[in-house]
Amino acid sequence: MKTRRWDFVSAHAETFGVQRICRVLRVSRSGYYRGGSPGRRHAKSGRAADDALLVEIREVHTEHKGTYGVRRVHAQLRGFGRTVNRKRIERLMRQHGIEGRHLRRRKRTTVPGRLAPPAADLVQRRFTAARLDEKWCHDITYVQVGGTWSYLVCVIDICSRQVLRLGL
Repeated sequence: MKTRRWDFVSAHAETFGVQRICRVLRVSRSGYYRGGSPGRRHAKSGRAADDALLVEIREVHTEHKGTYGVRRVHAQLRGFGRTVNRKRIERLMRQHGIEGRHLRRRKRTTVPGRLAPPAADLVQRRFTAARLDEKWCHDITYVQVGGTWSYLVCVIDICSRQVLRLGL
């Protein structure tokens, strides 16, 4: 009885759509896709299919020296003609501890001169002062304003911890 239903759904799926036919016949779409659709009747079991897919994922991952993550592995498998859901690849990679390399570009903000002598440490890491205007300290920070970078400079008196100058 079920086989006839699945055959009916397969025969009329292009005209009416699988969802609508399954709703009218009161059968589950998942049942149709699990075993009733013509392309899936001889499919491997879920675990065997996952194991076979995992082998392919590992091949792609190791071929690219462990740099490929879920998106690139998915694109590579699709390039080989393998249709598989990206979330399934993500689940398998997560379960088996396979992950791509996350490289972040560092922004180099200070480039020291090779020939310039290093600046003298006049404070010598002692950030205390007995009276005002004995020691000052400053910091430079890069702030992105709109699409450009600006420099924020702050000078403080070490004794009072008061901001003496603030510049942008």
